[in-house]
Amino acid sequence: MKVLYEDNHLIAVYKNHGVLVQGDKSGDNCLMDDVKEYLKEKYKKPGNVFLGLLHRLDRPVAGIVLFAKTSKGASRLSEQFRNHTIEKIYQALVEGKPKKSKDTLVNWLRKDKEKNKVEVFDKETVDSQRAELDYEVIKSANKQSLLKVILKTGRSHQIRAQLARIGCPIVGDVKYGSNQKFKKGAIALSAVYLRFRSVVGNKEVEIIIDSFSFNKYIIN
Repeated sequence: MKVLYEDNHLIAVYKNHGVLVQGDKSGDNCLMDDVKEYLKEKYKKPGNVFLGLLHRLDRPVAGIVLFAKTSKGASRLSEQFRNHTIEKIYQALVEGKPKKSKDTLVNWLRKDKEKNKVEVFDKETVDSQRAELDYEVIKSANKQSLLKVILKTGRSHQIRAQLARIGCPIVGDVKYGSNQKFKKGAIALSAVYLRFRSVVGNKEVEIIIDSFSFNKYIIN
């Protein structure tokens, strides 16, 4: 586990592809358990360690995940997430090339919990939620494109479903129509940038990581 940022109230770590953020019925090891163990050892804390879950990344996705170390941190950052004042940027390697080099996608999503898959609609429908993102093509080669994606809303499977809707599924994302292989248990999507306000002092914090090395999967 790699720690990317830490203060008295918050901790951000890198999540590898295939790792759960939070435990589920599979019983597999999860990132929250790893972070709790890290805090317990670092600060010699007895008993249970508080760790607030602020947001998630899908299991096959990699990148930055932010947790709260205190209830105050959880409250302040949850408010920022609710108010959409946190900026999140992803990089995605997709099949094909979008018709527009940059665009804003607005759709309505409805999740089928049994299939764990999202349906995408162009207009609001029953039980759907509005989803918005901006994308920009960084480069294209070998029938693939590397995109910068700025998430405006945080819906389940949002980036995966919306990019598939425009005919550009994320490489390796079989669930949403990809025919191209990626790493086992992974899709070519990574959360590479996070900007938020600190709990104390209201200072702007930016966390930036090198994008997952998609270049080795496409022709430069």
